[in-house]
Amino acid sequence: MFGRKKCKCGCADKDCKTTDAFVKVLGGGCKNCNELEKNTVEALEALGLESKVAHVTSMEDIAAYGVMRPPALVFGETVVSSGKVLTKDQVIEIIEANRSMFP
Repeated sequence: MFGRKKCKCGCADKDCKTTDAFVKVLGGGCKNCNELEKNTVEALEALGLESKVAHVTSMEDIAAYGVMRPPALVFGETVVSSGKVLTKDQVIEIIEANRSMFP
């Protein structure tokens, strides 16, 4: 927006660290967002998948995904959940339902 270049994840940060992460948690860094990140890492590890999870905290970047109620969980560039803290088991269910998306 306004001439700033966007990176691959859609954010305006030219030095973005999230571009290589397939799984992202969107949220400002509050308790709920951190809990979702922890549960997501645990779910990925339980399934034997790569456990790298990026945490996107910029409200501008979060809005670029169309998320109005963080925390949100993103696979690739697809928002798979928003507005609630998922348990580890709920994240596992979502991963299994979207397994074809994973590299």
